[in-house]
Parts: sequence; C-alpha cells; structure tokens
Amino acid sequence: MASDLNSVALVGRLTRDAELSYLPSGMAVAAMSIAVNRGRKENDQWINEVNYFDISYFGKSAESVKPYLTKGKQIAVQGSLRQERWEKDGQKFSKVRVVANTVELLGGRSDGGGADYAGSGAPGGYQQRPGYAASAPRQEAAPAEGDSFGGGSQDFPEDIPF
Repeated sequence: MASDLNSVALVGRLTRDAELSYLPSGMAVAAMSIAVNRGRKENDQWINEVNYFDISYFGKSAESVKPYLTKGKQIAVQGSLRQERWEKDGQKFSKVRVVANTVELLGGRSDGGGADYAGSGAPGGYQQRPGYAASAPRQEAAPAEGDSFGGGSQDFPEDIPF
C-alpha cells in the first residue's frame, strides 16, 4: 500500500512577533503567522495575491529562535500540514496549520529583524544562512596588479567580462 505525503515548504514574512507558550507537559510552542506573496497574470494584468499561514514550532528550538522571529522578518519554513476540527454551538469549524520541522531566517540586519545570531546547525533545525550572517564582517580585497580580467586594467575591477 502506498503511503501518503504531507510536506510543505514556505517562504514569507512574519505578520507579527512570534508568541511563546508552554504545553502542560512543559514543551515550548512558538506561534507565528506568515504572509506569502504570489503574483499571477489575469488577462493582461499582474495581480499580487497574499496568502496567510499560521505556524507552530515546538521544542527547545522554538525557545531559542523566538527572539529572532520579529514582524517583517523573512523566514523559510519546512514542515507538515495539520487540520484542526472543532464544533461550537452546533456549527463545525476547521483550520489548517503548518507544524514546522525547521525554521530558517533569511536576509540580514536590513530586513528589520535585527538578529545578530549567526549560528548554524542549532538544535531543532534552526539555521541562519552563513551568507546572510549579520555579525560576519565583510572583507573585500582589491585585486593585485595583473589579476583582473582584461589584461590588468583596473577600470571595472568587480565586473565579469562576459
């Protein structure tokens, strides 16, 4: 018998700061919501459509990443979908939520998140992309004489000649 697949990957911006709470068992839960933009063409016009998704992130990694999950910060989330169902006053309700396995911060300090965390491989799948580490100093050295493309000309040392 074939097994089913429940997997989702999203990239979006946080609509509010993450809220941390604890289950009766003591496990931490970070609750957040992201907005995911999608452009689509309708007739001759491009229409920007926004979808909102509620996300739950569990465990010690939820505690450690919570300070960096601030409104406007772009994140990537991988996880699965979980449908919650309940009944109130005889009426049935349903909501789909993303249960995150990993949360990755995208962008740097200029994204408004202000995170200085530059670790990678932290528990629970939290990662900060090394190329975007806000605290990593950027070092650029001028090319040595004759090292640039085009016979040593220093007119455009950063351009690639193709």
